[in-house]
Amino acid sequence: MTNLSRLAALVPLSVLFIAPAISEAQQRAPIAEQIGKAYGVDSFGQVAAIRYTFNIPAFKLSRTWVWEPKTDTVSYEGTDKEGKPVKVTYKRDELSSQSDAVKNEIDPAFVNDHYILLYPLHVAWDDWAAVTDEGTHEMPISKKPARRVVVKYPAQGGYSPGDTWELYVGKDHRLQEFVFKRAGAGAPKGYTGTWEGYEKAGPLLLSTDHEGTTDDGKSVRVFFSDVAVKVVGSDKWVNARSASEQSASEKIARQ
Repeated sequence: MTNLSRLAALVPLSVLFIAPAISEAQQRAPIAEQIGKAYGVDSFGQVAAIRYTFNIPAFKLSRTWVWEPKTDTVSYEGTDKEGKPVKVTYKRDELSSQSDAVKNEIDPAFVNDHYILLYPLHVAWDDWAAVTDEGTHEMPISKKPARRVVVKYPAQGGYSPGDTWELYVGKDHRLQEFVFKRAGAGAPKGYTGTWEGYEKAGPLLLSTDHEGTTDDGKSVRVFFSDVAVKVVGSDKWVNARSASEQSASEKIARQ
């Protein structure tokens, strides 16, 4: 099994830009927008580009991406399924003209990695997913109380129809832990992990570190490095900084 296929078995591939057809509007609790706002969804229009490297040490996997959301242009640097170095840039609305490697391996990997990094924004964006607020529950790892928010994707359409995310959310509307449950074929069927390593990159708040366990008991860490953002009107990368460090600096600046 290649690194890519092992990763696809571990984490969800969810629809990114095109909503599947659904017969009726999905129920969406107000918490969906509140989570998005906590992570900077209202300021996403300021983002000209975002850079990050997706890592899974257990699989010796590392992939570097630059995404320019206004043109939906993706640049990838990593390896192919034979382990040979690859660098490629493409527009996602021109996938049909790309190589099979881009269409069948690189772009699905982009969707996967992007979705994990920006998932709190997708809670607000993905209006075809049902979002329910289940009140206070015990978190699966720390056993502390938090608000449980369930995001359920439709049974039809998307990369992983019927998948469910259980999000455990603090009073600040930040995710703390999560449980992913796969509806379709594939293994493992689930993953329980943390949502930590908070960093600020331009207008965005991002979680860059996830420690977790698959449903068959394997410990797997997923983390992001070299995270940076370019804002509209600037050619300079703004490197991500620890969210707590930046908050302290902003507090001192206001005094």
